[in-house]
Amino acid sequence: MNMPVTLVVDDEPDIRELLEITLSRMNIRTCSAENLAVARQLLASQHFDLCLTDMRLPDGDGLDLVEYIQESGLLLPVAVITAHGSMDTAIKAMKKGAFDFLTKPVDLAALRQLVNNALQTSRSRGLEKERRTRDTLLGESALMREIRSKIQKVARSQAPIYISGESGSGKELVAKLIHQQSPRAEQPFVAINCGAIPHDLMESEFFGHKKGSFSGAIADKQGFFQAANGGTLFLDEVADLPLNLQVKLLRAIQEKKIRPVGDQHELAVDVRLLSATHKDLAKMVQEGSFRQDLYYRINVIELNLPPLRARASDIPQIVNHLLIRLAKMNGVAVPQLSEAALMALGQYHFPGNVRELENILERALALHEGDRIEVEDLSLPICGERPRNDVNAVKPDRISLQSFMENIEKKTLTEALEQTRWDKMAAAKQLGITFRSLSFRLKRLGLE
Repeated sequence: MNMPVTLVVDDEPDIRELLEITLSRMNIRTCSAENLAVARQLLASQHFDLCLTDMRLPDGDGLDLVEYIQESGLLLPVAVITAHGSMDTAIKAMKKGAFDFLTKPVDLAALRQLVNNALQTSRSRGLEKERRTRDTLLGESALMREIRSKIQKVARSQAPIYISGESGSGKELVAKLIHQQSPRAEQPFVAINCGAIPHDLMESEFFGHKKGSFSGAIADKQGFFQAANGGTLFLDEVADLPLNLQVKLLRAIQEKKIRPVGDQHELAVDVRLLSATHKDLAKMVQEGSFRQDLYYRINVIELNLPPLRARASDIPQIVNHLLIRLAKMNGVAVPQLSEAALMALGQYHFPGNVRELENILERALALHEGDRIEVEDLSLPICGERPRNDVNAVKPDRISLQSFMENIEKKTLTEALEQTRWDKMAAAKQLGITFRSLSFRLKRLGLE
């Protein structure tokens, strides 16, 4: 059984040490934060079973952290530590979702009892605790709060859900969250990119086939529906399905049965269907390229994800989360983002949304020197700036700037390596970058 982990948030070192020692003797690991900002970073990057927070913090109060945890959808009991006699504050905290409270000076027996009760509550939630994902849907804007609220509601039902939104806006992440918060969380989650499957193989990939049913069918094969049986099937870019498969998909949804290619018998399947696309599916129905009856079947509930430019206030939190994860993946220290760089990101249009932001930060992590990322490290295109008169407008040219820049980068690196006879140390020196930066770029661009 894994050792429980508690997040302790307090700006007083003595209090943190007291709580850490007490919890350690209870075989509970601790992780400490001296303010709200650090606490949010830790909550975004790792799992906790309990949070103990002081009410008064340098950059806010414990109520802010309670609200943050509740609105982030984290299934995490939170206990606040209040000054003696602050019962009104303690009640207010519990109304906002706090599990319990302690008063100062902290009574260690009361602390141990509170911790045991909170952990028992977590265990009794059973499936709920296991359903939370490390990849949370970040953002404190009203738009993202509403999306998280909708996810919690729709996860309880079995109705098909259609997730719309631009490329890179987090449609698959939302699908995973719905699955993980649903009664099917312990069953498979199968995600399919419909646009990546050759048309002549689609029926076999979706419904499976029997040995000998066609040339190359050397054995029986399960399809996506069978693989997701009992769980959730997520069809990304569902607009790319050809019409002939749309007919068969509609029947599978309505009858809850499939027929593998070459089989004479139908198989019963039980899947929760989630689908998504960045295209205008309603317009495709009008044009006749997508079946209207299938559209109504998969669009029982619709979740529309806002583009990143419509929630620019969320960018700092997302940047922080991504930098922590990228730095950990590459074994480097987490750099700081300069105010100018953060401002530049806030003004950028982000046609590729969160996925593009991650690519920008990954590139900046390789390019920057020292412990700070500056504007020039971001390499943001001027054509991608948000129009000043309308923050929600979608008007920039959709030129594949990333591909263009990657081609230039590949050419530059290859020329330097050829000139130095593939001596990476010499090539890095010639390019004016560190050896680590060169190695990172070669790996990212597939030139190793």
